[in-house]
Amino acid sequence: MTIYIYQKDGWPDFTWDDKILMLPLGNVRNLQGKLVGKMAALGFSPENDAVLKTMTLDVLKSAEIEGEKLGPAQVRSSVARHLKIHISDMVPSGRDVDGMVEMMVDATQNYHAPLTEARLFSWHTGLFPDGKSGIHQITTGNWRKDENGPMYVISGPIGKEKIHYQAPEASAIPVEMDRFLAWANSGSENGVNRMDPVIQAGVAHLWFVTIHPFDDGNGRIARAISDLFLARADGVPQRFYSMSAQIQKERKKYYEMLEKTQKGTLDITEWLLWFLKCLENALIEADNILKNTLHKADFWKKHAGISMNERQKLMVNKLLDGFDGQLKTSKWAKITKCSTDTALRDIKNLVEKGVLKQEAQGGRSTNYVLVG
Repeated sequence: MTIYIYQKDGWPDFTWDDKILMLPLGNVRNLQGKLVGKMAALGFSPENDAVLKTMTLDVLKSAEIEGEKLGPAQVRSSVARHLKIHISDMVPSGRDVDGMVEMMVDATQNYHAPLTEARLFSWHTGLFPDGKSGIHQITTGNWRKDENGPMYVISGPIGKEKIHYQAPEASAIPVEMDRFLAWANSGSENGVNRMDPVIQAGVAHLWFVTIHPFDDGNGRIARAISDLFLARADGVPQRFYSMSAQIQKERKKYYEMLEKTQKGTLDITEWLLWFLKCLENALIEADNILKNTLHKADFWKKHAGISMNERQKLMVNKLLDGFDGQLKTSKWAKITKCSTDTALRDIKNLVEKGVLKQEAQGGRSTNYVLVG
């Protein structure tokens, strides 16, 4: 019979080796400081652009880890609305998308606020606005009841399921969560932080997902809690890197490490080493967003004197963000919801102004790209 970490003597008094973690933690803190410094020097508009990209990516990938696909345009528009960032291609978003965005925005924008039962219940209700996970009715805005038996984390087809983990009994959740929340809100003792908030982010993620207090959504909420502590570590509400996007890339290892740790001892050094390495990779990857943001800022500075209508601005921004496929008149018309004649006039106007150029092939397959 498997003995899980929460069944061990001493739970939840986690331990780890500070000496082993010192170097990777130092690397992460150094990268965080450099990234926050670079972003702060960008200026208001480019910074907003970087934050919008990162938050959109964070929401999309956190959902994707759980096998849920959200519409990128809906997520981007919802993030823009919640952060009060103006974008020209705003689209309506569903309540499920808004609920996910609201949770992530609240976790990072209000990172100093206490983590409470009511706050977690609000997040959970937002994730499942119709009270269902797929076609199944679930308990929302409250701890799970285990009315249909124990909570298992499983994989595989029906009849050949593999049990990766069995969560604590529902009756234990109120006590377990009271203890977790007291720890999360303990702040400092005698004015000295008990632990680095980056380490706290890793511990909180593991601890929460081990309790698994909800019928569904535990992974997404655990990652939001991690982001809350990482925002405390950064000292700013703006998100310039996405831990969820990196976890999605390392998804197999992520679940392997969770399972191994939950079946291991209270020494979680190995889990924290993986968490720090994943965070380091996320920070390194964030440089790509920074480079793109700087490229866009330089482009618009260079073309500041060129007048463009809203359709042209929309399409140029899409090209700067890495347009999917080739830009043709028909695609311009479809995206901007205008006639092909209007699209062609828009494009020719930008060609004359030196913003776009026509690629070699002509005729019906004419394709346009940005100059430079």
